[in-house]
Amino acid sequence: MHADRGAQYSMKRTAIAPGEPGHHVFELPRVTALLMHALPRFVEGVIAPVAVFYAALMLLGLNGALVAAVAWVYGGIIYRYVRGHPVSGMLLLAAVGVTVRAGLAAATHSAVIYFLQPTLGTLCVSMAFLASVPLGKPLAMKLAKDMAPIPDAFYKHDRVHRFFLRISLLWSAVLLANVGVSLWMLFNQSISMYLWIRTGIVAGLGAIGIAVSVWGFRRLVRRINREPAPSGTAA
Repeated sequence: MHADRGAQYSMKRTAIAPGEPGHHVFELPRVTALLMHALPRFVEGVIAPVAVFYAALMLLGLNGALVAAVAWVYGGIIYRYVRGHPVSGMLLLAAVGVTVRAGLAAATHSAVIYFLQPTLGTLCVSMAFLASVPLGKPLAMKLAKDMAPIPDAFYKHDRVHRFFLRISLLWSAVLLANVGVSLWMLFNQSISMYLWIRTGIVAGLGAIGIAVSVWGFRRLVRRINREPAPSGTAA
């Protein structure tokens, strides 16, 4: 069993005869525990950067906002290092990305360039989710393996594979909608409107995607847990 603070997944395996496959029962954490686990990351990664950029834009102009955005990311890295917390590779990549974005935006004197780059990146991710489905290697399953401490035996079930194919399609659609909203607002609305309204819409789309994914996953787990154990297993 693997535990990560409040969120915990576990697997129980019944007693079996040597050489026979076991029957696994998977336990999921409560939704409230998952939400409390994710909330600080959502605030840090979504809400706070928008607030920092907008405040700096109003007070210091575009260049000041770009400096503030870069400082926010690197400040997070320094904070983790000083506190002895691990600095993930994803955070380091984010730091490189925001530095390049800020440099290009400063060179072109355009906030649109700053926000256009991650939107195009989101489009690429959406297409990656979509392409993984006909290949039979759902990207959603790969991400779940990377992020969630769930035993590998669970992913070998046929139902699980089909579920993640559908979830990959779902997230391709969610991200594509994100791109459509972002591009329309970026080229038709002010930056302040883009920052707050777009952030709210994207957060709402993401929340819907997460809710459907979690609901479907819990339903899947209940179905698998109700399946009878292979012959030769003991309760």
